[in-house]
Amino acid sequence: MAPPEDRPRSDAATSPAGPLPSPAGPLAGLDAAAVAARQAAGLVNILDRRTSRPVWQIARSHLFTVFNLILGLCGATLVVLGRWLDLMFLAAAAANIAIGFAQELQAKRRLDRLAVLVRSPVRVIRDGAPVEVAPDQVVMDDVVLLARGDQIPVDGTVLGAEELDVDESMLTGESAPVSKAAGASVSSGSSVVAGRGSIRVTALGAGSRAERLTAEARRFTQVASELRQALARVVRWISVAIVPMIAVVLNGQLQAAGGWGAAFASGAWRDALVAAVASVTIMVPQGLALLTTVSFAVAALRLARGQVLVEELAAVEVLARVDVLCFDKTGTLTEGGIHVEDAIPVHGPAGPVPGWDRALAWIGADPDANPTAAALAERFSAPPDRAPSRVIPFSSARRWSAVQFDGGEANGAWLLGAPEALLGQDPSAGPARRAAGDAAERGLRTVVLCRADRLPADGALPAQVRPAVVLALRERLRPDAADTLAYFRDQGVGLKVVSGDSPRTVAAAARAAGMDAAEPVDGRTLPEDPAGLADALERHSVFGRVGPEQKEAMVHALQARGHVVAMTGDGVNDALALKAADLGIAMGTAAPATKAVARLVLLDGRFSRLPAVVAEGRRVIANIERVSQLFLTKTVYAFVLGISFGALAWAFPFLPRQLSTSDFLMLGFPASVLALAPNARRYVPGFLRRAVIAALPSGLAMAAAILGVYAYGRWATEASQEQIEAAAFFTLTVSGLWVLVIAARPLTGWRLLLVGSMYAGTVAVLTVPASLQYHQLEDPGTQLTVAAFAFAAGACAAIEAAHRLLRRRLRARPRGRRPR
Repeated sequence: MAPPEDRPRSDAATSPAGPLPSPAGPLAGLDAAAVAARQAAGLVNILDRRTSRPVWQIARSHLFTVFNLILGLCGATLVVLGRWLDLMFLAAAAANIAIGFAQELQAKRRLDRLAVLVRSPVRVIRDGAPVEVAPDQVVMDDVVLLARGDQIPVDGTVLGAEELDVDESMLTGESAPVSKAAGASVSSGSSVVAGRGSIRVTALGAGSRAERLTAEARRFTQVASELRQALARVVRWISVAIVPMIAVVLNGQLQAAGGWGAAFASGAWRDALVAAVASVTIMVPQGLALLTTVSFAVAALRLARGQVLVEELAAVEVLARVDVLCFDKTGTLTEGGIHVEDAIPVHGPAGPVPGWDRALAWIGADPDANPTAAALAERFSAPPDRAPSRVIPFSSARRWSAVQFDGGEANGAWLLGAPEALLGQDPSAGPARRAAGDAAERGLRTVVLCRADRLPADGALPAQVRPAVVLALRERLRPDAADTLAYFRDQGVGLKVVSGDSPRTVAAAARAAGMDAAEPVDGRTLPEDPAGLADALERHSVFGRVGPEQKEAMVHALQARGHVVAMTGDGVNDALALKAADLGIAMGTAAPATKAVARLVLLDGRFSRLPAVVAEGRRVIANIERVSQLFLTKTVYAFVLGISFGALAWAFPFLPRQLSTSDFLMLGFPASVLALAPNARRYVPGFLRRAVIAALPSGLAMAAAILGVYAYGRWATEASQEQIEAAAFFTLTVSGLWVLVIAARPLTGWRLLLVGSMYAGTVAVLTVPASLQYHQLEDPGTQLTVAAFAFAAGACAAIEAAHRLLRRRLRARPRGRRPR
C-alpha cells in the first residue's frame, strides 16, 4: 500500500460537471459553494459498512448444496407419499444448516460493525471559521483542526503544527510518537498525543488508509480447517457418484417390483420409490458434518469458561495443527506499559545532583505526562514541596520536556529527554553517555534527567546542563510469556516475533521471554520477493520495523513453504496478518478492528490460554478421526448395497425409518459420546486418508454380509420380505457395532457400557412388539436368525482382521516430520 503522500488524487480536483472550486487559502477552509460542489461530486467521507456476503447469499450457500438438494428431494418424495415417519434422516441435515447459517450470520454482523475510525465530531474550517461536523460531512480539501486526544479521521497533509506528535502505532506498530511538521503527511486512524495542528484532506472515505485496511479486513473468509476440508472432499466424491447411483437404484427397485409398467399399474412403484429413497439417503454422511460442528461448539463453550472467545468454531482445531506461531511484541510478549528498570545517578566533581528524585516524582505525577514520564510515578512518589513555576511539555521534535522550580528541594530547571538531545558532545557528560549506551545495548530505552539553573525565556535548551541520572526503561513482559513460548517450543512449533518497533527493542523483549534473539532483523532490509522473504523467515526469528502489509506478506511466504501459521496481535497494524494467517489470535485489549478479524480472542489477554486451545483442538481432531471411520464405513456399504441391489433388481432390504434407527445405534448416539470424550493424542496429518483406508474393508465386509443374508433368506427359506429385512437389520447393526468396538478402544468401563447398551438396543428393536410394528419388521424365525448370526460374525471377524493388519502396517511405516 502506498503511503498517503504517494497516492494519486485523480478524483480530488475535478467532478463530472467540471473543475471544483479551489480552497480560498491555507487556513481559510472551504466556503459553502466549494463544500456543495464536492458533495455533488461524491468526494465525501462516507464509509461502506457492508461485507462481501449479503444474508441471502449466506442462506443460499448453506441451503443449496448437493447433499441438501438430494436429501430435500428425498424428503419431499416421502411427504408426497405420506411417509412422515420416515423423515427422521432430515433432522441432522436441518441442524447442520441452522448451525452453519447462524455461525456465518454472526460473523457477518461482527464484520459489519468493524471500524478502525472512531466516529467522533470533527472540527473543520468553513467560511473562515471553525465548526464541528459529523465525520461523514468532511469533504475533500477540507481543513481539519487537530488537538491532543483526537483521532485523525482522514488522510491529509499538515498545514501548520505546534509541537504536533502523532501516535501511528495503531497502523504501523511503531510505539514511539512521530513529530509532524508542515508538509508532512498523516494517516487516518492515527491519534494526536501532543500539541495541535491543522491538515488539508487528501484522501477520505474508501480511499483513506484506515478504511482500506478496514475493507481488506472486512472481507469474509473461512478458517482453513482440515476437518472441514476433509468433509468437503468427501462431499465432492459422493456428489460425483450419487447422481448415476440414483438412476441405478431407482431402476433396480422398479425392476424388483415387476418392471416399470407393472410397478405403475399395480401401485408397487410407491414402495419401490421409498426403498430407492432409503438406499440414497444412507449414502450421505450428514451426521459426520453435524457432529463436527457440535464438537467445535462444545470446545468453544469449554474455552469460553477459560476466557477464550472462539469467533469461528473451526478455529479450535487449527491451533493443534500450527507449526509456526508469529506474534507481535506489544500486547503479546509485553503488556504495553513500561517500567523503570534502573536509575543510575551521575556523579560529577561535586558529587550527585541533589533533588533529582523529587523532580522525577513530580514529572511522573503530572496529569499531562506522556506514557514514558507517567511510568516514573511507580518508582518515585515523593514530589517537591512546591509547585513548578514553568513547564515545557514533551515534543518529539526537540525530544525533551522541562519543569522549573523556584526554591525548595528541587530548586532549578529539570530537563528529561533523549540522551543524544540533552547531552550533545559535552565532554563532562561522558559517564552519562556510557551508562545510557550500556543500557541501550541491553535493548532498554534510556532517558536522562539533567539540571540547569533556569530555562531560557524562549524555551530553548539551556546552554549548560548537568546530567543528574540516567533512567533505563523496559516494557513490561507478560508474566506468562516465557512459559507459553517454552510450551510451543516443546511442541515443535517455530516462533517468530514480528513487530513494528525497533529491532533492538524487539530483541530485548524476546530474550527476556527466553527466545534466541542474537540476530534481530530490520524489516526495511527484507527482500520483497516471496522466496527471499521465506528464506529470511526460515533463518531468523526476530523482526522489527515491519509494516502491516509486510506482516501479511510474511504470513503468505511461510504458508507458501507449507507451514500452518498462527498470528497474534493487538493493533490494527496486525489485522491484515491476522486475517491472512491460518489462525488469527487477538488479545483482549486489541483494537476493535483486530478483534473483529481474529478467530480467537484472549479476553483477559493471557498468552498462557493458548495451550488449552491446543488441547481442545487435539481432542476435536482425534475424536473426529475416531468417529469418521464409522460414518465413512456407512458410506462405503451404502454404495456397495445400492449398486448391488440395483444391478440384481432385488428389493432394497431397508426402509428409511429402519436406517434411521440403525444409524442411531451404530453412529449417532455412540459417535456423539466418543466425539466429546477426553483425548490428548498429538496431531498427525492425513486423518482423512487413514479414515478412508480403515472404512473400506469394514464397509465391504458389512455389505457382503447383508447381501449374503438377503440371498440366503430369498433362496434358502420361505421368509417374507419383512422377515428378511429383520435379518438384514440385525446383520447390519451387529457388524456395524463391531466397527464401534474398534473405534472405542481402549475399552474402559464407560466405553464397554456404551457399546453394551447399543447391543441391547438392537435386541430391543427386534423383540419389542411396538418396535417391530413401527419398523415394519417381523420375527425372522430360527433358521434365518441363525444365518444372520453367522453372517454378522463373519463380517466382524473380517473387520477385526483388516483392522489388525492396517495397524501393523501403520506402525511399520516411518512417520514424516512436520514442516518447520
